Amino acid sequence: MTSSQNSVTRSEAEEWLAGASVDAAVSALRPDYRALLLTADGLRGGPSDETSERFLAAAEDTARRVLAGQPPEQLPHPAAWREAYRAFGAKPQRTRPSVEALLRRVEPDGLPRIDRITDVYNAVSIGHLLPIGGEDRAAYAGPPRLVRAEGSEPFDTTAGGEPVVEPPEPGEVVWCDQIGVTCRRWNWRQGTRTRITTDTSSAVFILDALDPLTDDELHAAADALTDGLLGLSPDAVVHRRLIGAADRTTGS
Repeated sequence: MTSSQNSVTRSEAEEWLAGASVDAAVSALRPDYRALLLTADGLRGGPSDETSERFLAAAEDTARRVLAGQPPEQLPHPAAWREAYRAFGAKPQRTRPSVEALLRRVEPDGLPRIDRITDVYNAVSIGHLLPIGGEDRAAYAGPPRLVRAEGSEPFDTTAGGEPVVEPPEPGEVVWCDQIGVTCRRWNWRQGTRTRITTDTSSAVFILDALDPLTDDELHAAADALTDGLLGLSPDAVVHRRLIGAADRTTGS
């Protein structure tokens, strides 16, 4: 990639990130909520490989030491996410926050290996104990917005192995773009339209934080994700923006 191409990627990615938002209705629900959005362009997607395996295996070892046999929901940050789910009417025992769902798979067999990009962001999620979603940015129609759903927005998913379109529940916290919902129940289930595949070269990652996770810890997770992505794709161009918790909002 030439320097002029890098410049175009940077300006486009930064403009796209600047359009991302957390709706006031979500902030009212959890004033401590922050999202760190990280874009990566020039990624080399593909099947799981030795590099992604090293990241994920190391994170599984870290998660096992932290869990020490206790249920994930007893850890402070996953416990906070259970409370956030209850706040908009979800039942976290049935639809678990994504980090809790991943941590529950660490024992006994470990996480499934999906593809090299997904494996790396899953590794950061369980290693740093926070929900992370990864999406193919090229499939987005406009930047992401976190809102409380009206209940009529389309969400592309699968049921019984077949593609279906399902609306969210009214009041549910969802990520969306100009076309429809990209992730339901804050970080529970991602849609098929924007999912990462082995062909993905441009992605956005959403790192979700509630107190007691600090901004420093959130940025440390983003640093780890950046290191992992550059380990897969040394020429990738990465940008990030922290949104939410208005008195702490920053860009970089």
